[in-house]
Amino acid sequence: MKRCSWVNENNELYLKYHDTEWGRTSYDDAYLYEMLLLESFQAGLSWECILKKRESFRLAFDNFSYEKIAKYSNAKIDELLQNKNIVRNKLKIKAAINNAKVFINIQKEYGSFSNYIWHFTNNKIVVNKDDHIKTTSPLSDRISKVLQKRGMKFVGSTIIYSYLQAIGVINDHELNCFLAKKDCSVEKEQR
Repeated sequence: MKRCSWVNENNELYLKYHDTEWGRTSYDDAYLYEMLLLESFQAGLSWECILKKRESFRLAFDNFSYEKIAKYSNAKIDELLQNKNIVRNKLKIKAAINNAKVFINIQKEYGSFSNYIWHFTNNKIVVNKDDHIKTTSPLSDRISKVLQKRGMKFVGSTIIYSYLQAIGVINDHELNCFLAKKDCSVEKEQR
């Protein structure tokens, strides 16, 4: 079975992520925040590294509950900085807390973060029809700037492009990948 060239075929976790998760459309705010947090921690690191630590992140960050994360204290930050199973970067930890607060504000304004992120494409999936590997796009540039203006951190255009791929806003499966021609969308949940 042919997959996107970036997939490490020797890593079962990576294979599963590519085959069952990456590029699948999501409208679930809990998942959308989880991926935003993970993508922000990935900055400067490999996605494979973050995937290996994903369950440790889940435990350390209260199952990615943005409501809880938004209320983290300095004591919780210190606890996270001592956790050897996650990426211990103080700026990224503080960004996760800050971004949870902004995430909640966006939910209040738009009814859900899903409504907000999907409005940038009028609820349509952007399909990359060529095999040129991209790391940014005019869409990721625009969303990155808007999120930064709203106060989010670690949301540069490259991070946002990866995020949009992960949550299925951008379908970037390579043309020879077995998922390239499949509809990776899922039924839109009642919002």
